[in-house]
Amino acid sequence: MTVLMSHAARRNRDADPNAIGTDAAPLRREMPLVPAASIAGRALVTVIAIMTFLASLAAGTAILISDASRGWQNTVAQEATIQVRPIAGHDLEADTRKAAEIAAQSPGVGDVRTFSAAESARLLEPWLGGGLDLSELPVPRMIVVRKTGASFNPEALRANFAKAVPAAIFDDHSQWLSRLTVMTRTVVGAAIVLFALVLTTMLLAVAFATRGAMAGNSEIINVLHFVGAEDRFIAREFQRHFLRLGLRGGLIGAACAALTFFVLGRLAPFWTATASGDQMEALFGGFALNLQGYFAITAICIGIALLTGLISRTIVYRHLRGLG
Repeated sequence: MTVLMSHAARRNRDADPNAIGTDAAPLRREMPLVPAASIAGRALVTVIAIMTFLASLAAGTAILISDASRGWQNTVAQEATIQVRPIAGHDLEADTRKAAEIAAQSPGVGDVRTFSAAESARLLEPWLGGGLDLSELPVPRMIVVRKTGASFNPEALRANFAKAVPAAIFDDHSQWLSRLTVMTRTVVGAAIVLFALVLTTMLLAVAFATRGAMAGNSEIINVLHFVGAEDRFIAREFQRHFLRLGLRGGLIGAACAALTFFVLGRLAPFWTATASGDQMEALFGGFALNLQGYFAITAICIGIALLTGLISRTIVYRHLRGLG
């Protein structure tokens, strides 16, 4: 950013044609109001890049979890499960068939799928491990019911099972959905708080950097102010300088965040085969950030650059007004 010191001289010359130096070129020399390249400027770019990266990660993570949560809720809300326990004196297979028939005849029920003994045993592998003989264990049988409309009545279905199949336990997942909603809101709320803290820290860094730049150039600012330079002219020069710094740092941070999500999305299929990978995929949905997420990162980059310029302009205006 470059400011012509002759700006104020031209204003004085227009006011007084006989002023000294009206024709002299020595008064017309370029003097940078704020150095375009300095250690403080590079440090601020680094801080803005780091803060933009962290803010973009927080926003992207919140979007991933929110999208994954909506997918869970849509899937789980359409299904209910029936667990048929093995009870002494009862035929497990007969109880399972009877429970499936009752579910299929209930209003609002579309598809009924009964898991075989082998399929039910495989559901326990993430907790017990594979290759185990579960034939001697009382492994319950699972039935998945898909809802088709508002006529589905879980209380009536639960009462029918209590009368006809006491070994059957009906679960419409309402309690699990409630807990899932609370967990999702908590995680998204934490991401929003983190985003706000990062943004506040970055704005404070910009404010301190602006005050430091003003302190280092206080003599030039005071001279320009008292010889008649408009406040908006001085403030605009600071705004342009810090806007460029904010845009540069924001682009670096946003690019790193977008690249991080892109790489994680490409690497996700390689670790989803493990138990921990399946849990991570269930929570984050495979780390595949959609266009909305990348648009949010872009908006954060632009917003941070604009806020950087606005904060510097506001601080300079307040300082110049204090000069009288």
